[in-house]
Amino acid sequence: MDELKNVPVEIRTDRTLRVKIIDACGLACQFCHNEGTPVTTDNKGRTPGEFSGAPGASGRVSIYLRTNGAGFLPARISADSDFALALAAVRGSLATDEVHFTGGEPTLHPELPGLIRIARRLGLRVGLTSNGERGAAVLPEAAAAGLDRINLSVFGTTPKELAAVQGPRLASPRLAARKLDALARTIEAAHTHGVKVSANIVIPDHDHVERVLRVIERHGRSVAVRMLVSLEDDGASLAAMREVVDRLGAVPVRRIITAGASDQRVCYRLPDGRPLYAKSIRPVRLPETCADCRFNNPDDCQEGYYGVRMYRASDGPFMVGVCIQRMDLCVPLGDFVMSQRCGEVATFREDETVRLERLYPAGAASHVQVRP
Repeated sequence: MDELKNVPVEIRTDRTLRVKIIDACGLACQFCHNEGTPVTTDNKGRTPGEFSGAPGASGRVSIYLRTNGAGFLPARISADSDFALALAAVRGSLATDEVHFTGGEPTLHPELPGLIRIARRLGLRVGLTSNGERGAAVLPEAAAAGLDRINLSVFGTTPKELAAVQGPRLASPRLAARKLDALARTIEAAHTHGVKVSANIVIPDHDHVERVLRVIERHGRSVAVRMLVSLEDDGASLAAMREVVDRLGAVPVRRIITAGASDQRVCYRLPDGRPLYAKSIRPVRLPETCADCRFNNPDDCQEGYYGVRMYRASDGPFMVGVCIQRMDLCVPLGDFVMSQRCGEVATFREDETVRLERLYPAGAASHVQVRP
């Protein structure tokens, strides 16, 4: 966009490890990638070649499973010495300053505070992505354990909007109303206990513009709203973001690019001073691992190289992967830390940081004040 040519750029080097701590979830979103893994409850007793990403009894999906070569079922990670050693192993082989818990739904994990305490003892910041269904119950103890932030996935402001993106078993306006009430209570609990909170909302195309505007109006005065481009974007998602920005009269004040990962976002300032973020995907590839990948083209590679993810295989080891569309690249943690791929990730992060800092010289950081 031409309007971004003179906007200051901030470069941040990727130092985050995403950890899938649980597979269970109380929603059944039709677009869920489930961190690339099968839905455990629907695939028990099946071998890797039999895993299904289609809705089972749970109503949940895993949209990339048909082609991503996933070879294990994800287990719930316990808050124990095994997890502490796994985090320490990753941190010791790859510069890491933050762990981000995902799922499933992390707030359903019965040992969430314990997991947070383990990460904090290792000097790591802790964030998590959540739909907010149990946040009010767990955030007080999670905050006391050291939780830094929570990114809430928001699908709408009305029961009808939420029910519309759920599988048939959960497409109930009455259930959706309870989930929205839980989300509101999670936001309140986060503020009460000093946890930074943001609302993430995917905007696939023009038809979703009004829904996003309602979310910004409903939640934008209490949380930082981040519009996310659809992973299956064909240009319509970015155009819809542009429409939202224009209708709100938002002004771009800063670009934030994550070196060594595909994440990038633009911070806009609304007329009343509030921030609005627009997050999109850069076409980032690992130079060796991605070079010969069958998905390495503009149409098939939807997330790019987004960063390192850790899982626990059912009745097996911790696993580390670098792509939810290529789960066949996942290897046991011990193999990863000794591998060429681990070194490739570390080198790529630093090389891209240098390249981007040269492209966007230091000193260009914005001093425009945006009210949090």
